[in-house]
Amino acid sequence: MNKTKSGSLRNNGGRTPQSLDQVWEDRKSLAKKEMAAESAANDVKTARLKALRLEKEKLDAEEAAANPPPPAPPKKRPVKRINAG
Repeated sequence: MNKTKSGSLRNNGGRTPQSLDQVWEDRKSLAKKEMAAESAANDVKTARLKALRLEKEKLDAEEAAANPPPPAPPKKRPVKRINAG
């Protein structure tokens, strides 16, 4: 009997090209699932923050309409000085 690790892998079919392809596909599909989950979480967070921002902008607009800023004081015109010389 083969007691070595490589011998047992060869006998069990652990390192055939098909099994390596399957491992690669499994990792790739897991990575895609994780990326999709992260993307969905980011989409939910973005939607929540957008709703909060729009609500704040609405409240700010209502407050600005209810309390308009005071008119700006008129600017003083500089006095023109004539040098007689």
